[in-house]
Amino acid sequence: MSERIIMRTGEALVAGGPAGTAAEPEVIIGELDGPVGTAIASMTAGQVQGHTRVFAILNTDIQVRPVTLMVSKVTVKNTRYTNILMGTVQAAIANGVLDAVRAGDIPKDKANDLGIIVSVWLNPSVATDDALDHKILFDIHRKAMATAIKKAMNNQPDIDWLLENQDKITHKYFQMGLDGKI
Repeated sequence: MSERIIMRTGEALVAGGPAGTAAEPEVIIGELDGPVGTAIASMTAGQVQGHTRVFAILNTDIQVRPVTLMVSKVTVKNTRYTNILMGTVQAAIANGVLDAVRAGDIPKDKANDLGIIVSVWLNPSVATDDALDHKILFDIHRKAMATAIKKAMNNQPDIDWLLENQDKITHKYFQMGLDGKI
């Protein structure tokens, strides 16, 4: 049996596709009999209009393990956006979870004991993009989810790296503000 995992956090940004396809999931991973499990139960029971929480599924009737609860970072107001979020992106998130298990980032023997909460970024522009490439969107969100899990489970970046690189890194939007671009 693997060590007990109370709570791990991670995030990833994967871009490089057409406009609107970038993904930036933020994950919380932990034992279902701990704070993460309590949060999953509370969030599932306490739905909020515009920020519906749903389980990551491969397809209707096929939920992944570890149980993964998706929460949108953007207020959902549009049926097309909802269908993309609860279709292409939901399937991508589910596949990213299984990729992380397959890669060993999530111990297979813990798949029924862990839960994941993922805050999902989906650019609102997808709702009006008639040329949206769902395959690219799927691939980017899948990779981002697996990467966020890997970082969470390996405590990356670690504190030594952060301390060493703190003054070398400037937040993208802070820099844009400094440059007068926002």
